[in-house]
Amino acid sequence: MKLRECFEKRLLRRIAPDMEKAKKSLEMSIKKLEEAKKALEYNLLDSCMIMAYTAMFHAARALLYKDGIQEKSHLCLIIYLREKYSEKLPVHLINALDAYRIERHEALYGVECIVNKEECRAVIEDAEEFLQRVKNLLEI
Repeated sequence: MKLRECFEKRLLRRIAPDMEKAKKSLEMSIKKLEEAKKALEYNLLDSCMIMAYTAMFHAARALLYKDGIQEKSHLCLIIYLREKYSEKLPVHLINALDAYRIERHEALYGVECIVNKEECRAVIEDAEEFLQRVKNLLEI
């Protein structure tokens, strides 16, 4: 799917830029990252994966709110980041977000998803870096 299609299908739509929503989304990102760490501590690996991805999602969403974009699709959020932020965010983090989006879907809805501790540690590490980079971009 292309960015234009995301707007045409109203999976992304323009709204007034909203730094207050951006800040709230960033706060949610921090909360979800802490939940991911606790889930790892208690060996709740699927929950760890889901919460760490959710932390990255909310951080990315903060950028969209800053830009005046409302998302209705996780995929379109990633397409937007690739189009608008590939020079400001490392491509490996955008690609990781996309990969974790798929893993999160499998962890929630699949019947054969097996998440291990190493994957959880990696997604937490990526989420921490992603969150810090978004904070820097938002200048918060």
